[in-house]
Amino acid sequence: MLQQLFDHILATVYPQSCYVCGGPVDAHSDGVACGECWSVTQIFDGSEPLCVKCGAILKFSKIEAADRCGDCDDGSYDSAFAAGVYEKALAATVVNLKKKPHLPKRARLLLGDLVERVAPNSNSVVIPVPLSERRRFERGHNQAEVIAEIFAGHAGIPTYTNALSRKDHTPMHRIGMDKKARAATVTNSFEVQAPRLIAGNEVLLVDDVFTSGSTASYCSHVLKKSGATRVKVVTLARAVMYN
Repeated sequence: MLQQLFDHILATVYPQSCYVCGGPVDAHSDGVACGECWSVTQIFDGSEPLCVKCGAILKFSKIEAADRCGDCDDGSYDSAFAAGVYEKALAATVVNLKKKPHLPKRARLLLGDLVERVAPNSNSVVIPVPLSERRRFERGHNQAEVIAEIFAGHAGIPTYTNALSRKDHTPMHRIGMDKKARAATVTNSFEVQAPRLIAGNEVLLVDDVFTSGSTASYCSHVLKKSGATRVKVVTLARAVMYN
């Protein structure tokens, strides 16, 4: 009741338009998207036909034939999980997170729901994908760290924000870039700063969006070279570009 009253007052005094449809956002917990746009955003619940490695939605022709898409065989990570598809309300939330280090309650709850699917163990640690020093200075924060801290809080496991670093500034990935172009921008871009925090542990590598998997794959490569037993990729959203 109190939350409904707060939402009504907030919507009256500080009306906000949905970043997706332009309609009114009535609930503070929905963030920058309205409840209607959240309701039509595809959120994964674990019952979808997803590739067991990269988490891509399988094409109809592959559902009966295999549980893998076949496009991620060269990825160095072991598995990837996302809360939902990079579209509508979830896409608007991710874009806003790059501008402001805040996730609305609705998105934070989705990360909590994701914990069961990821299934961390007693040797799991959370490591966010790092930004270059230049991009972090431009934004003032790393959106992957925001997601990592929230996910780790739900899972009850440690987060190490400085264990992995980005050695150089690379071009910003664009949705239209193909897999080869994305891979070229991240090769040799990451290095482990604290091997003792990684050796013998399962790493949950956290980012905002999983697109081609190039960044996740190279990060996983260097993490495994430092002794990570497994690398699971955890993201708020999953782009559906290639599968």
